[in-house]
Amino acid sequence: MATGTILVVEDERSISSLVEMYLRKEGFDVVCVADGARAVESAEAIMPALVVLDVMLPGLDGLEICRRLRARGAVPIIMLTARDTHLDRIIGLELGADDYVTKPFNPRELVARVKAVLRRAEPRPDEDDDTLTLGPVRVDVSRRIARVAERAVELTPKEFDLLTFLIRNRGIVFGRDRLLERVWGYERAVDTRTVDSHVRSLRAKLGEEAQIVKTLRGVGYKAEA
Repeated sequence: MATGTILVVEDERSISSLVEMYLRKEGFDVVCVADGARAVESAEAIMPALVVLDVMLPGLDGLEICRRLRARGAVPIIMLTARDTHLDRIIGLELGADDYVTKPFNPRELVARVKAVLRRAEPRPDEDDDTLTLGPVRVDVSRRIARVAERAVELTPKEFDLLTFLIRNRGIVFGRDRLLERVWGYERAVDTRTVDSHVRSLRAKLGEEAQIVKTLRGVGYKAEA
């Protein structure tokens, strides 16, 4: 059974109740709040294992809450919203969200994504004190620090996981579905645009001097110096 407390921040009671019911069936403790101010207070008080965060909220909106939570630590965040524009996705991911689910959604799939994000957030003992290098990019896996030459690069948790995975498997081409399985932990294909959004953001942060993530049109991505 699952463990940990999930903080659900959603002002539509019918949705929060449905999410709470499905999460509790999987063994999670669940705390639901309906506005931004209470979301920040609750996150500080209960230290949740993960936050399911709606974008459109009374008071503080979800993007601002995501920004504040990410400034305080690395709690995994899944954004939940009725808006499905490319800009909304990019903003949420750049602020540090680990995933992005659009309403209407299947609650079983949301639970699957919660489990997948939590699996990816678990520390892996085999990676302690591990350092990876490819071209000018250097990744300290245990400390979760990425650098280009001497410049520190601020990455979201999922961007860091993607970069680490590609460098570990340098030269190997991975399709989007495969990356969703290996990096995000999804057991079946979901929205492959999530991968493209993360790659675009990762490339922008690495800069022109460190374009190690290559695209093979119609196939996928690989890391190569």
